[in-house]
Amino acid sequence: MSESDDRPDEAHRRPAGVDDATVEALGKLSEALETAERARGHLYAFHQLTGRSDLMLDEAVELLRAAGHHEQADAVSTELIGRNVIEGRWTFQIVEDYDDGYRRCFLDLEERIRNELAGGRRHLYEAEMKERRRSRGRPGHEALPG
Repeated sequence: MSESDDRPDEAHRRPAGVDDATVEALGKLSEALETAERARGHLYAFHQLTGRSDLMLDEAVELLRAAGHHEQADAVSTELIGRNVIEGRWTFQIVEDYDDGYRRCFLDLEERIRNELAGGRRHLYEAEMKERRRSRGRPGHEALPG
């Protein structure tokens, strides 16, 4: 492969007329979206762990009853099992509200701005960083997969 062929694909090259400040701003917007996606993952972990905890309470109630602690078993059963985690909501509803509201808005806005400013091209900031940091001609430093 010649030096001129060892370039990023067109989807990761800066369109004509896009300046450094725009690439940097789009990079920061992309980074913010990636961070929000990580937060979403934690929200799903919260959802799953809370649900698992609620199901584990069934066994705790059984064990309390078997140990003769009926009043305490009743308290767990009626006060905690199936309880909303926030007013009127179980965790699945929180996840749905996040996905349908904040996340959908974030995804749509990031895509719209990227389309308006860079022809829809993603990760230009990172692609240019890769070009600056890689050692051309060295194994493991190719611009594209073989």
